[in-house]
Amino acid sequence: MHALVFYGGLAWLTLLLGVTVILVARRGSAPGRILALDLLVLVLIGLLGLYAGQTGRSYPLDAALALALLSFVATLAAARYAEDREPYG
Repeated sequence: MHALVFYGGLAWLTLLLGVTVILVARRGSAPGRILALDLLVLVLIGLLGLYAGQTGRSYPLDAALALALLSFVATLAAARYAEDREPYG
């Protein structure tokens, strides 16, 4: 049963990863791309968590945490840039 849940989750997250890559490529507006890229990072974090659970190692969770923190800061910076059209200030 455990393997069935793992492979089902892996298939689902892989499908979501493909859909979000298509969303990033097709979005025309800056806010739409920011949202699609944020969703892409969330799916990657889910894949890293799933891999960490399957292997029993902790370094994929460290990578997921670092990716989440970097994504948070990048999303804030991109949203501010999309609003003001200036990188700083």
